[in-house]
Amino acid sequence: MSEFGRSLRGLRLWFAPQRIREEGETPDYRFSLANERTFLAWLRTGLALVGGGFAVDQFLPDLRAGVRVGVALALLAAGALCALRAVNHWVRCERAMRRGEDLPVSRFPALLGLAVGLVAVAMVLAVVFGWTG
Repeated sequence: MSEFGRSLRGLRLWFAPQRIREEGETPDYRFSLANERTFLAWLRTGLALVGGGFAVDQFLPDLRAGVRVGVALALLAAGALCALRAVNHWVRCERAMRRGEDLPVSRFPALLGLAVGLVAVAMVLAVVFGWTG
């Protein structure tokens, strides 16, 4: 199966997770539940980022409009990506466990950490230098 075919099948499993049982063998339930807890942790992270985006937009009206909107949009986009990544990672891990393969690796945690770090630096600069509009 091509990479595109695997990606399309993975996307279908987002909306029909019962079909994942067609692959491999049922893993130890503890591993499936740990996979689900990781999924929920990524969702919580996504919700926190969305909340942070709204907070920056609503509660920092003194920031220059471009800075405020830019930081808010960056946090909202990171939250959306985090939620989408949570589902994709859950499906990929569940399939790997059922097939007895190594768990998938991703650069997403490093990219998300860098993005949150950049937003934090921007907010520190805004607070220290008082970028008000």
